[in-house]
Amino acid sequence: MPHLFDPITLRGATLRNRIGVSPMCQYSSTDGYATDWHLVHLGSRAVGGAALVTAEATAIEPRGRISPHDLGIWDAGHIEMLARIAHFVEAHGAVPGIQLAHAGRKASRNRPWDPERNIPETEGGWPIVGPSAIPFGQGWQVPHALTAGEIRGLLVAVEAAVRRALDAGFGWVELHAAHGYLCHSFYSPLSNAREDEYGGTFENRIRFTIQMVRSIRRVWPEERPLSVRLSCTDWVEGGWALEDTVALARALRGEGVDIIDCSSGGNVLAPIPVGAGYQVPFAETVRRQAGVATAAVGLITEPAHADEIVRNGRADMVLLAREELRDPYWPIHAARALRQEQRVPAQYLRAFHGATRTTIHVK
Repeated sequence: MPHLFDPITLRGATLRNRIGVSPMCQYSSTDGYATDWHLVHLGSRAVGGAALVTAEATAIEPRGRISPHDLGIWDAGHIEMLARIAHFVEAHGAVPGIQLAHAGRKASRNRPWDPERNIPETEGGWPIVGPSAIPFGQGWQVPHALTAGEIRGLLVAVEAAVRRALDAGFGWVELHAAHGYLCHSFYSPLSNAREDEYGGTFENRIRFTIQMVRSIRRVWPEERPLSVRLSCTDWVEGGWALEDTVALARALRGEGVDIIDCSSGGNVLAPIPVGAGYQVPFAETVRRQAGVATAAVGLITEPAHADEIVRNGRADMVLLAREELRDPYWPIHAARALRQEQRVPAQYLRAFHGATRTTIHVK
């Protein structure tokens, strides 16, 4: 069986190991522009040995931002700095990825470290959209229910975003279809009360996500991988469930999706039994029942645990988030713990003398 430090090839991309940096919002942009913060944040994770480094949820249009400080890719001006980041990540041995996103009914909010509230238009906020006029929760904005014509406009917007991602040099694209954002709010029956071709039946509710993937694949080259992040359950009875995710994953596989990033929740307030690896069973079930590669994410912190997930075929790779914030060099430290070859930049080699296995340079 493969282990955590075996390479994996998806289409034309070969990852040097099975460790990816999960997209994590930094809320550090103005008008969608990436900054030196993003370069250092993402670049340091590539230097630290991860195989896939994915930029945070990147809005395909201004109203698709979670907050006014979100990263964007709706304008040609965004390309220059994103290209600098992608080039640096690739130069240090990782595949540069970008997550394309639309926040839907959870948009126009303050950053997590600011007071929790909607941002009014007088303070730079904007009207929000969703499948139906159902707010996320009490005190949240009521979204405008998208018309069929407006949905077509979003499909055009995501195609344009993919072209910019190509121009910036990214080698991997992920569609954010989880955590209560626009795609998730379409496929979950808890937030979709439509009576047209986008609502009601399972096939209708997944239609928007399928169309987004088709729009991406129309532009994204055949040789480059495409992943989709799904919330595998709403954690609420009567909501989206794991068996629904398996069925959607099968459909996405047929549309050219290479790997499902298995997360959960975020569409309604719900009690979630959070613990180490609590979402790994979702990745395992989707992998086995849908016949598609999966990535496990969620409180994976220990090298032996990450390795066990891959060795036992529970997922094809692991994505780290908070642990990578705490330790950008987690992959190097994990390699030492698992007695695998460590890939250390020549500039840092003096810090790793005495390693238990041969240390080699990242070119």
